[in-house]
Formats: sequence, structure tokens, C-alpha cells
Amino acid sequence: MLKEEIEKIWNDPTDGKDFIIDVMKKLDSGELRIAEKIDGKWIVHEYLKKAILLFFKLSTSELIPGLPSPFFDKIPLKTQNWSSADFENHGFRSVPGSLVRMPAYIAKSVVLMPCFINVGAYIDQNTMIDSNALVGSCAQIGARCHISDGVTIGGVLEPLHATPVIIEDNCFIGVRSAVTEGVIIGEGSVLAAGTILTASTKIIDRADGSVSYGKVPPYSVVVPGSYTSTNNINLNCAVIVKKVTQATRDKVAINDLLRD
Repeated sequence: MLKEEIEKIWNDPTDGKDFIIDVMKKLDSGELRIAEKIDGKWIVHEYLKKAILLFFKLSTSELIPGLPSPFFDKIPLKTQNWSSADFENHGFRSVPGSLVRMPAYIAKSVVLMPCFINVGAYIDQNTMIDSNALVGSCAQIGARCHISDGVTIGGVLEPLHATPVIIEDNCFIGVRSAVTEGVIIGEGSVLAAGTILTASTKIIDRADGSVSYGKVPPYSVVVPGSYTSTNNINLNCAVIVKKVTQATRDKVAINDLLRD
């Protein structure tokens, strides 16, 4: 029913704003999400991406109060006009400088340093989004992750068929890394500082020399690397140097005290 109604409005967007606003509220609360893991496989709900695009089309830009200057946008901020009670009920911490656009779900015990979270994103429990990090539209971030300073997690509203970036539970994404174009980072993985992953980035497993694209296996330690292409040209790649060990986990362990 939900999918059919969104498709109906998509084909005739002259009406249906109230219905689309209700879908936005459900995305914002986590009742709906752009992608979810079903029977071990990530399923992307393209019709919900269509709902977000319809929200843009059916809305008009309005003045949004803010410091040091106001904003003018079609999309309200998630915490716009919230009271202290609203923050306590939602249970996440948002320090000065953090901006979250509706609809983006932020779970309990999440810590948002000065960062930007775009529409349709999903941030699960006990994750930290560190300073200067960007979580793009529709990106899915798991529980107990650390998205370090200056990390870029790519967005996906355009093109419509594109898959969002997915960071599974218990991952550490090192400073100034970038994950874009629908790459999936498997559970428990660690990306070293400055690792760049796109859909076309070669991911080379040092253990056996195998090459893959678009997905980091669970519990991998990944570092930036290079390989020699034709004509002796060196091209960037990512290298799986080992599986996560307890020593690795100790180095990147989250601090529960920050999430109380």
C-alpha cells in the first residue's frame, strides 16, 4: 500500500503532500528506513527515495532561524524548535555546530560532534559522528561505529537507482576517509586514515591477491594503497592488510563514557 501510493503520487505529483509528509515523519523516527538487511542481504527501498524527492518538489523554501545567520531551505532541520524535553526523549547528544536535516534518524546514545547529516540518513545506537564529518543523503550507519574527523560518507538521491553507502555495525572509519557510490563496509571493519573507497576502487586482499569492488568483507583492516597498471602507471587502491584482531579492536574501541 505504501509503495503503491508513493508511486501514484510520483506519477501525478499535483497532490499528496500530506501523505508524503507522513512518510517523512516515519523516516525521521526510524519507523521506515531507506535500506534494511533482510535475510543477510541489504534491500534498498527505492520508493522511499522517491518520497524524499517528492517532499522537495511539493515543498517551498522557508526561513529557518539559525546562527550566525538564518537558512532558507525546503527541508526543515530535524531539531528545529526542539525543547530540552525533546532532546531527552530522543536520547542523543548534539553539540554546537551539528546540523541534521529532516528526515534523518538518529538513535539513542548517538553523539553528534560538529557535523552534517543529510536527508534520509540512518544513524544507529552508540555511534559517534565526529567533527567535520559529512553523512550524505540516505547513508546507513550501523550501531557502535565511529565516523572520524573529516570523513565523507557519500549521498545517493541522484541518480534514483543508486544504492546508498552502508556502514555496518562496529566499524571504525579513520580520519579524512571517504566512502561513496554505494560501497558497503562489512561489520567490524576498520578503515585507516585517508582510505578512499568508490564503486570502482580496487580492493586488494594482501593475503591472496584477490580483487573485489564495492564491498569490504566483515572484520577487515583496510589501508590506502597503490598498484601498477599498464604503462607502469601507479593507481590508487585499497588494501585489506589483515583481519581485525583484539589489538586492533583495542586501538579503535568506542568510549562508553562519552555515550552515557
